[in-house]
Amino acid sequence: MLKLSKRKADADEGRFGFGKNWQQFLRLLDEDRIHEAEKSLCDMLRIGDMSGRSFIDVGCGSGLFSLAAMRLGASRVHSLDYDVHSVACAHELKSRFYPDAKRWTIERGDALDKKYQNGLGTYDVVYSWGVLHHTGNMWQGIENVLMLVADKGKLFLAIYNDGGTKSRRWHKLKYLYNRGLLYRIAITSIFIPLNVTRNLISDLSRLKSPFKRYREYKKKRGMSVLRDWIDWFGGYPYEFAKPEEVAAFCRDRGFETIVSVNKSPGSALGNIEYILVKSPAVEQIANNENHHSEERILRQA
Repeated sequence: MLKLSKRKADADEGRFGFGKNWQQFLRLLDEDRIHEAEKSLCDMLRIGDMSGRSFIDVGCGSGLFSLAAMRLGASRVHSLDYDVHSVACAHELKSRFYPDAKRWTIERGDALDKKYQNGLGTYDVVYSWGVLHHTGNMWQGIENVLMLVADKGKLFLAIYNDGGTKSRRWHKLKYLYNRGLLYRIAITSIFIPLNVTRNLISDLSRLKSPFKRYREYKKKRGMSVLRDWIDWFGGYPYEFAKPEEVAAFCRDRGFETIVSVNKSPGSALGNIEYILVKSPAVEQIANNENHHSEERILRQA
């Protein structure tokens, strides 16, 4: 059982209930959504399946991508989340699809707890999609998950883009959303109709069916449009970073970015997806007995 300090417990008072939102999503889960989750994993990781690969889901949310990894043949799957309701979601999916599978373990865990993370070992695929910017200390979270990546392994990461003043305005709105019921009612009453209207105008101006967007939304990683909207309005704590900042931070710790994709090209605020691998050049530098600086060695290469 995860033990929380009083300071940590106090900080949780303004935290969005991600797990409760995911419990609503599980009511919509069907074979098509699971298939889209599997496809998104394979496409980004550039693999055909997960056979022979271990997988850890840091911030497992609904548990959907842990389930996808299991169905793709992962040799070992470990799901963890800070939110007790998210942990319950993962347990529900395991009971539905793999009730007796010993290769799938689930527990409550804190991505910011370095000691805890050190005890998890390493994995061929470390997956943390849209999680670490909600921990309250995004950079510490990124540093911690990097430690979980095995040699020749990959980190699949998604972090909110820094949209400048827009991101800072949304930070204030998300904070208010979690301050009470009246704020939640007001924000959803304004922004859900606004999103629907904006999408309607966009679709009609392009001579597209206004209904197609919602029918096909599940193709976006198997997600639900309403659950994603609620997650977006309420997702607090909330941090963000420019792609070059994330790449530089990881490069300084021995990782290189091999894929960087803007999943919301029409918005400055969406997630940027990254696939990162341990950089052979940095590993060689770390083992160099002469302790030359990274900058000097890379310049000579």
